[in-house]
Amino acid sequence: MKTHAYKLFILLTLTVMTAGCSDSFLDEIAKDETYADNLYTDLNGFRLAKNALLHFPRQERMEPIQSAELGVIWKIGTDVGWANTELSWTRGLNQYTTADLNGMMQFLNGDTEGRPGIFLILYRCISSANLLIARSGDPDVDWQGGNAADNEINKNEMVAHARLIRAWAYRHLVMTFGAVPINTTEITGENYRDDWQRDPVESIQALIEEDLLFAEQWLPDNSNDVTRLSKAIAQHYLAELYLWQNKPDQAEAKAKAVIDNPNYQLITERYGVRRNEPGCAFMDQFYDGNILPSQGNTEALWVFPNSDVDNILGAYSNTMRRTWVSAYNNRNIAYSPEYGGRGIGRAAITAWVFSLYESSDDRFSEHAIRKSYVDRDGNTVVCQMSASQMTTNNHIWASTRKWDWTYDNPSRYGESYSYADQTYLRLADTYLLLAEALHMQGNNSESNGAAFYINQVRQRAHATPVSAGEVTLDYILDERARELVTEEPRRETLMRTGKLIERTRRYNPIASGERNGGAGIQPFHTLLPFPQRIIDANTGHPLKQNPGYN
Repeated sequence: MKTHAYKLFILLTLTVMTAGCSDSFLDEIAKDETYADNLYTDLNGFRLAKNALLHFPRQERMEPIQSAELGVIWKIGTDVGWANTELSWTRGLNQYTTADLNGMMQFLNGDTEGRPGIFLILYRCISSANLLIARSGDPDVDWQGGNAADNEINKNEMVAHARLIRAWAYRHLVMTFGAVPINTTEITGENYRDDWQRDPVESIQALIEEDLLFAEQWLPDNSNDVTRLSKAIAQHYLAELYLWQNKPDQAEAKAKAVIDNPNYQLITERYGVRRNEPGCAFMDQFYDGNILPSQGNTEALWVFPNSDVDNILGAYSNTMRRTWVSAYNNRNIAYSPEYGGRGIGRAAITAWVFSLYESSDDRFSEHAIRKSYVDRDGNTVVCQMSASQMTTNNHIWASTRKWDWTYDNPSRYGESYSYADQTYLRLADTYLLLAEALHMQGNNSESNGAAFYINQVRQRAHATPVSAGEVTLDYILDERARELVTEEPRRETLMRTGKLIERTRRYNPIASGERNGGAGIQPFHTLLPFPQRIIDANTGHPLKQNPGYN
């Protein structure tokens, strides 16, 4: 039996109690004040609040709005992803249709049933982080350290978690919407505001940097307790931030700090629950039972633990498999563990990504990509992968096997959601950030430059090493697609590298407008529209819509 379920129940409860929003998108519900006063009195209370904060990143792989992972908004409509089951709330990003991609879009604005959009979810996260940070300043808190020095250590580790999560939220906001309001204080009924202004991107980047540097200073090097985050996460995001700011030397230093940390290593050998079965080292790190550091996973920087035990309070549904695996059952194919359980194919990998792999690449092997099924009549059904077959509701489109999971009980093979542990951030991603930093400085060397670090990732997958002369920014982005497809928030990577429009037009025939004859992605689509409910609620100061969406 997995543990952590009781903690997750607390997460869910505290998230509701400490992060409610009224019509003002940064306003907390005042009735929560009494509860906060009772909670933030000692280290144990702060630990519970810290665990509550960890629920917000989990929502990225849940369905808080519609029947797809929330993070799909950063994956479809790019060079790597498209909406297979195209619905009104994905069509806007899939085809960049004006009628659908606007300030009323459900993923951004929320829906008619009261579920918030991504903007409000992220600001609720920020409000909760601000609350913890503010309450840590109370001199009467019992930090249970035994002496002043240990009290300071305990306090700063709690604050470091809150500042890391706040940086995570602002990172998503600024990369999605551009300039957004900054708030770093606890909001109560006494300091209610409806006159928020959009702060410059540079100011938001500075806040993210400040928060991540604090987290780097006070978080542990490593922890087998997956509710206690490592400074390696902060260093990874600092490397990415410095790349965005064109500071490749600083990005190099932070990425190397992660890679040189002896607690983390790429998975290069078979291990864990399926090590004696056919497979490959690359895929071993995605199998439930192999995810946690305590289970031998040395590549995972950030893990989402879970429980698959029925009726355990706190078990949370994960929708990665449901989102990315095709609805193969519509082709007379039975649900099974071999096929990963039930998929509904809300999103899919582009044909271009499949074309990137060599035949020897483990990341394109039958262990990593579902290429065929056997139907109930014993017929082999070959999956499709060509650009001409990227058609709506293609139930036999090839799909990733990274998220395969279902129950052992045959009567439950077709249940909707996964309850497996999952890795959220991997060391391989850091290797490719380092390669990008070195390339930006003109060092593509095969011995200590960009090619060397790319080849560490490629050799693990049994792909042909790249030469120094072949390394370009586009090659690095290609390699990120091979390695991180369905994991990486691709829109954000392409936005910060200035490649979103160019590569989406080149490699995605739907988002380019080619398939449906529309205009497709345009330069203003680099940023998504500001949610209309946010503009309407901010009555004390006009919030301008992003250009192109008026």
